[in-house]
Amino acid sequence: MTMNPTELKGALEAIIYAADEPATLDQIANAVSEEKPTVRAALDEMIAAYATEDRGVEIRAVAGGYKFYTKPQHHEVVRRFIKSLRPPLRLTMPALETLAVIAYRQPVTGPEIQEIRGVNVSGVIKTLLEKRLIVTAGRKAVMGRPIMYRSSKEFLMRFGLSDLEELPSLKEFEQLARAALGSDEGIAPIEPELTESMNGVDAATLETAETQAAAAPSPQDLQETPEPAEAEAEHSEPPKAESAS
Repeated sequence: MTMNPTELKGALEAIIYAADEPATLDQIANAVSEEKPTVRAALDEMIAAYATEDRGVEIRAVAGGYKFYTKPQHHEVVRRFIKSLRPPLRLTMPALETLAVIAYRQPVTGPEIQEIRGVNVSGVIKTLLEKRLIVTAGRKAVMGRPIMYRSSKEFLMRFGLSDLEELPSLKEFEQLARAALGSDEGIAPIEPELTESMNGVDAATLETAETQAAAAPSPQDLQETPEPAEAEAEHSEPPKAESAS
């Protein structure tokens, strides 16, 4: 049975809201049993309507599909709300800097992180894994098959991000991190076992990480990277704050 325009838009809205990954045109058309040109026209109208109306979310065409996002002007209030749902988190500066390298270079191995930072990062990586800010992302197909790491859903929740596409520039990362961790109160003292030289973490080093990030897989690829059997299981998926109608 063919849907009228109002019913079709309602169905499309529900499908995009429910989808964890961008819903493709083929997937949507099959679900509503409509021709793709009809569905595409309805989606275009919905995108235009969400963009102009006084709503907190919008529909974007990304990665070959469609997904709900919070509008940029509401990111700060969304971050504050998400932060209020999580218990306080304290990180050392070495841990925060290592987290930044992983976020912008992911998936990245321990030796690669160590090369960028210029210090041993095994203890810091262990801390980030324990706090579920990063997860393992398989093994790199090189000699020794080192474990790769990527940011987790907990990382997105802590920093109030819908997905990795919303990561700010590295120059803005420290400000965002301090906001997410509760200003300087969230920056914990360096623990004895994590005492490291800070010489390898200057602005030039971080700019190098940002430049190299361009060669990394897309955020959508990262979410689909299979994890090894020994990888620590992630916690259950948190509510999608960005999808609130």
